[in-house]
Amino acid sequence: MNNEPLRPDPDRLLEQTAAPHRGKLKVFFGACAGVGKTWAMLAEAQRLRAQGLDIVVGVVETHGRKDTAAMLEGLAVLPPKRQAYRGRHISEFDLDAALARRPALILMDELAHSNAPGSRHPKRWQDIEELLEAGIDVFTTVNVQHLESLNDVVSGVTGIQVRETVPDPFFDAADDVVLVDLPPDDLRQRLKEGKVYIAGQAERAIEHFFRKGNLIALRELALRRTADRVDEQMRAWRGHPGEEKVWHTRDAILLCIGHNTGSEKLVRAAARLASRLGSVWHAVYVETPALHRLPEKNVGQFSAPYVWRRSWARRRLHFLIQRKKKQ
Repeated sequence: MNNEPLRPDPDRLLEQTAAPHRGKLKVFFGACAGVGKTWAMLAEAQRLRAQGLDIVVGVVETHGRKDTAAMLEGLAVLPPKRQAYRGRHISEFDLDAALARRPALILMDELAHSNAPGSRHPKRWQDIEELLEAGIDVFTTVNVQHLESLNDVVSGVTGIQVRETVPDPFFDAADDVVLVDLPPDDLRQRLKEGKVYIAGQAERAIEHFFRKGNLIALRELALRRTADRVDEQMRAWRGHPGEEKVWHTRDAILLCIGHNTGSEKLVRAAARLASRLGSVWHAVYVETPALHRLPEKNVGQFSAPYVWRRSWARRRLHFLIQRKKKQ
């Protein structure tokens, strides 16, 4: 028997040493446009720049707001990449340039943004994921209506279907979430003063999306989502050795869905309920022969893979029920 101590693999050690630590993600979160998320992000960046941190602006949308544009002074800005799209050139974030520049911190406004066709990733949150994997810290902004699990709720409140969404697991995995809050009356006053949208757009916004009832509901959603996150952090902290533990018996949620148009809404509703109760949840998809009698163009949107892509249940089961052939 060889009694020599096991030696670590040199190649493995080199690989571990070369691999960068994952960057940290900080999300500036709010109820809707105009509450001050971008301004708060830039203010924090300026504070860190004054301390000597290497910071680059990847994407910041000022939307013509002078106070926001003024906050960019002194910050290095990464030039955008020009891409051809439908006969014209548009500006997009240059991911390769950011990775080559490799700052300590990069600012990436509008987390839910969809990239132009031909980009490496279809979504900005995927660009950010690659930056984090490269060891770069990221600041970003997002509104509550862009969270995937709240998509149906926001649509019911505002009457507007938000197309650009961010997966909840990505948001939940953020190292820090800063709630940027503004009372509805103050936000509507900012709109009237032209501090959110240009003249004309502001008037239409006040009469539609920015109605006071909508703003109250969106604010409640943002506050509740932030409170749920803090509650989850407290539960995790109580699990640390030496901390007082208070154990509660929790119910688990089982969602049973099939090939109908309501499945996607049920998935989101189950996720919201589980988050609110602090419970785990499981999804069961039952596929019957009726699915295969649908027109071919509709089968994809009711299939298990389509539903699973929108589900982040702890466990997902797929049952296939086949009709027994007659002898």
